[in-house]
Amino acid sequence: MSKKIQIDIGGGKQKEIELSSEEGLEILRHTTAHVMAQAVKRLFPDAKYAIGPTISDGFYYDFDLEHKFVPEDLPKIEAVMNKIVKENIPLERREVSLDEAKGEFKKLGESYKLELLEEIAEGPVSLYGQGDFLDLCRGPHLPSTGRLNAFKLLSLAGAYWRGDEKKQMLQRIYGTAFAEKKELAEHLEMREEAEKRDHRRLGKALEYFSIFEQAGPGLIHWLPKGGRLRDIIESFWRREHYKRGYELVYTPHIAKAEMWRKSGHLENFKDDMYAPMDVDGQEYYIKPMNCPAHILMYKTRKRSYRELPMRWGELGTVYRYERSGVLHGMLRVRGFTQDDAHIFCTPEQIVDELVGTIELMQYMMKAFGFDKYVVTLSTRPETSIGNVADWETATQALKKALKSKNMEYQVDEGGGAFYGPKIDIQLIDAIGRGWQGPTIQCDFNIPERLDVNYVDKDGKEKRVVMVHRTVLGSMERFVGCLLEHHAGALPTWLSPLQVIILPVSEKFMGHADKVSALLKEAGVRVEVDWRNEKLGYKIRDAQLKKIPYMGVVGAKEQEGDGLAPRSREKGDLGFMTVEAFLEMIKPELEP
Repeated sequence: MSKKIQIDIGGGKQKEIELSSEEGLEILRHTTAHVMAQAVKRLFPDAKYAIGPTISDGFYYDFDLEHKFVPEDLPKIEAVMNKIVKENIPLERREVSLDEAKGEFKKLGESYKLELLEEIAEGPVSLYGQGDFLDLCRGPHLPSTGRLNAFKLLSLAGAYWRGDEKKQMLQRIYGTAFAEKKELAEHLEMREEAEKRDHRRLGKALEYFSIFEQAGPGLIHWLPKGGRLRDIIESFWRREHYKRGYELVYTPHIAKAEMWRKSGHLENFKDDMYAPMDVDGQEYYIKPMNCPAHILMYKTRKRSYRELPMRWGELGTVYRYERSGVLHGMLRVRGFTQDDAHIFCTPEQIVDELVGTIELMQYMMKAFGFDKYVVTLSTRPETSIGNVADWETATQALKKALKSKNMEYQVDEGGGAFYGPKIDIQLIDAIGRGWQGPTIQCDFNIPERLDVNYVDKDGKEKRVVMVHRTVLGSMERFVGCLLEHHAGALPTWLSPLQVIILPVSEKFMGHADKVSALLKEAGVRVEVDWRNEKLGYKIRDAQLKKIPYMGVVGAKEQEGDGLAPRSREKGDLGFMTVEAFLEMIKPELEP
């Protein structure tokens, strides 16, 4: 049953909130972060506390202290937190002047709070006290520590102060909190399932990819099995794009600064770009996007309206600067390959092209096993180029396309790209988590800026409209998402190895090779496990490697000129001829 509670929101005002609501959970988790910081100070009096915000499913707090936290510290901190909860200490809000706040934190020796106060132009500021603990915070908070009921400290990490690699490395403790113990238990169960599906663990166990410190963080090295998986995805991608009238192009990885200046990237995207390099006395940048190069190719000659729409796709590798603290396996990287495409069209063709792009996205997502997604329409940001009228026309075109496909969507005001509004698709995986996926952008502004035209039927030059889109996103993030969605057990058509033949002993190796050759001839990705190991060991190993089918061959199978297949999901399927086995798995070999 959901709890309602009165909280102090400042200025002598009270507000009733529901603890299990989004607002209630944020207040509850923020309060829990304060209790955690108080517990750390009780255990480690020399610790200095920095910031402790809420995040999507919990909270964290950053600390500076000589003691290096280890996982065994978390239960000790929790025990002190539980003691603070039992003490039912009131959280008291005070509004004070800047000088008074600085005086209090100076007395406490809390240098990080003092640095935060130095950045505030004028007071008053709000402080929250709870017994022997004081924090600088806007609030609001729960009225007392005794209101906390269900929390758990989860993990440790390092974090630079203010996210700046040049500043002090702090120690971060992550935790979560809920209104009810049942909700916490459900969250921890889902978290445990998520850890089993972690693409970093699966990628290592299944030998799909590696990240090497010698090469640098955020840079993915695709191992042979990962390379095969990527080739399967890219081949499917190319085939479906050719079917829909796309042509594929390739562009260089670097370009002169002038190109990025004209496109607006240096003005609006420079923080995400790497530092320039000197080439023959001129500035060059490594590319963060493919679109300016596509425009240069479009402009190699005059284009007629009869050629439009012109759909150009590229599996283009780009590079964007990400701070080391946010890098995360394949999901947040510094170099990645976008399944990028740009459609050059007339204003009259925009909606049809957007609809076609949505249909392609829906087809691709279904093929990869994603049936649920959340759609967001993102509008003009504060930092943008172009005029209001063009932004409105582009936004209305996106709305019409979504309406024509009966797609529900939410609006993210100000969340568009600097050159145009966009549709973002968040994929929902098997355990209900959202993943950034396809994006579709409608752009009047870069064509205007770079003078991108076509000759209309009246013989006059007119401005094209561009649709920027990805239907997978980046190959790296998409494969990471795919591994977690399927818990590594990819559908047969996607699996780098679809069948492994397991000879019972060495004397059946000849028959294993024969069965393997017949399957390979039929287009199946197959290998023979030639190791001199017991059959049970080979079966367990194949299961751990998530291979869809095993084909056991022994005396009976050799005599019957067949195999005894085992399914990853269904187990032993009994003796079959090779032809019967192929007929059975045929539907699984295509998306």
